[in-house]
Amino acid sequence: MAKKDTLELAATGRRKTSIARVRMVAGSGIITVNGLEVNDYFQTAMQRELLKKPFITADVVGKFDVIASVKGGGKSGQCGAVVHGVARALAGSDEELRDVLKKAGFITRDARVKERKKPGQPGARKRFQFSKR
Repeated sequence: MAKKDTLELAATGRRKTSIARVRMVAGSGIITVNGLEVNDYFQTAMQRELLKKPFITADVVGKFDVIASVKGGGKSGQCGAVVHGVARALAGSDEELRDVLKKAGFITRDARVKERKKPGQPGARKRFQFSKR
């Protein structure tokens, strides 16, 4: 068996109903999501900036290439899932990075999901208008 000289990190990230499988390899900072360049997949500047934040926090900008596969949810949830996966992969590589990323809030899974619609109501919280007469 040949010895690997390149560092490869892998993790799973989740947000809302999205699940991201993230692989990170030592490289030049190229991010690929579902086979597309990050600028083609995530159109908004806010989402692209959010993807860079774990790297900036861990001070490893441009040191890893990211290959992510994302399923489920919308673009916002998928972006959050990729960020969570990247942070978990970085945390798995170095214990000191884990503390920094945890303090910044990237390791904690954001458990907020859409509340279900209740029977006999038009929505999750909304009630039909009360009529006195």
